[in-house]
Amino acid sequence: MDLALSLLVLTVVALVLGAIALLRRGGYRRQAVLMLVLAAVMIANIVIWTLPTPEGTSLTREARKQAAPR
Repeated sequence: MDLALSLLVLTVVALVLGAIALLRRGGYRRQAVLMLVLAAVMIANIVIWTLPTPEGTSLTREARKQAAPR
């Protein structure tokens, strides 16, 4: 799970940097906006998976418990 979240964060950074480069180049506004929208969706997914609930647990912690019982 940690690897997936790390890859999501790296992908968000790459999408934002790529969108900025496209916006500066000009002519690719729609693609740049779509890249930013995708980055926002990925950030929302990261927040959903890592934000703790009122009980103090998060989805990543619960997934870790179910994946590797000790």
